[in-house]
Amino acid sequence: MDHLHATLVIGATGTTGRRVAAGLVAEGHRVKAGSRGATPVGGTEAVRFDWNEPATWNEALDGVDRVYLVPPIGSSDPAAVMLPFLRQARAAGVHRAVLLSSSAIPAGGPAVGQVHEALPSLFGQWAVLRPSWFMQNFAASTPHARSIRDEGAIMSASGEGRVGFVDAEDIAAVAVRALTDEQAPNADLILTGPQTLSYADVAAIIAEATGRPVAHRQLTYEQLRDRWAAEIPLEFATMLAGMDRAIAEGAEDRTTDAVERLTGRPPGTFRAFVEREVALDG
Repeated sequence: MDHLHATLVIGATGTTGRRVAAGLVAEGHRVKAGSRGATPVGGTEAVRFDWNEPATWNEALDGVDRVYLVPPIGSSDPAAVMLPFLRQARAAGVHRAVLLSSSAIPAGGPAVGQVHEALPSLFGQWAVLRPSWFMQNFAASTPHARSIRDEGAIMSASGEGRVGFVDAEDIAAVAVRALTDEQAPNADLILTGPQTLSYADVAAIIAEATGRPVAHRQLTYEQLRDRWAAEIPLEFATMLAGMDRAIAEGAEDRTTDAVERLTGRPPGTFRAFVEREVALDG
C-alpha cells in the first residue's frame, strides 16, 4: 500500500475506469479519479481531466506515480493529445503506465496503436491491455442494447465470425494487477473471455436468459458503416465497420490465458455476464 503516491485513473466514470478505481480503492490504494466533470467516485479524489484541455493535466498529475490510460472516445488520432500528455506525465514523476487499447489494433497500428508503440520508450514500467470486444457492449444504453430492446435484433457485419468477448470486470482486474504488482507486466496483453462466440450465439444466449426474442441480423459493411455514422463521426464509423469485417474474416477467433495468468482466476462467461447485467435490464 502506498499512501504517498496516487494512481490517476483516466476515464474514471467509464466502463473500465470506474471498475479499476473501485478495485484500487478496495486494495487500499490512493486514487485520483479523472473525468471531464470531476465526478465523485467512491473512495477516490475526484479531479478534472480532459484530453483536449492541457490546462487540466497539471493538477491531475500532482502526486501521481502511475496512470491508467483510457484514450479519448471517438478520436481517430488519439496520439495527437496522448503523447504530449505522456511526456508531461513522465516529467512529473509517473513511472508506470497501463494503456487500454484493443485486440484489433496492434502496436504501430491505427489510432491508439501509435500510443502503444511509444509507451515502452516513455516508461520503464508499462502494460498495454488489448481486450477483445466487451461483453458490456450488450448492456445499458449501448447501440447493441438499444437494438435488442427496440428491434429484438443485434446488427453486425461480422457474418459467422467468432469473438472472445471479455467482461469489463476482468479487464479491470487485470488493470489493477498491472498497476500495483511489484513487477509490471511490461507486455502487450490480449484479453479474452473463456470461449469464442458468434453474434448468433450471443443473440441465443441473451434470448434464453431474458425471455425476449433476439436475433442476429446480418448487415453489409456499408450498411453497418452508415448505421454507425448516424451517431458518430464517419471516420470512426468506418473504422468500426472495418473491425466487423475483420471479425467475419476470423481476426478475433481466439482465446488467451492472460486474465487467469494475471488475476489468478478464470475469466467470466458470457452467460454469467448476461444474467448479471442484461437479464435485469428491463
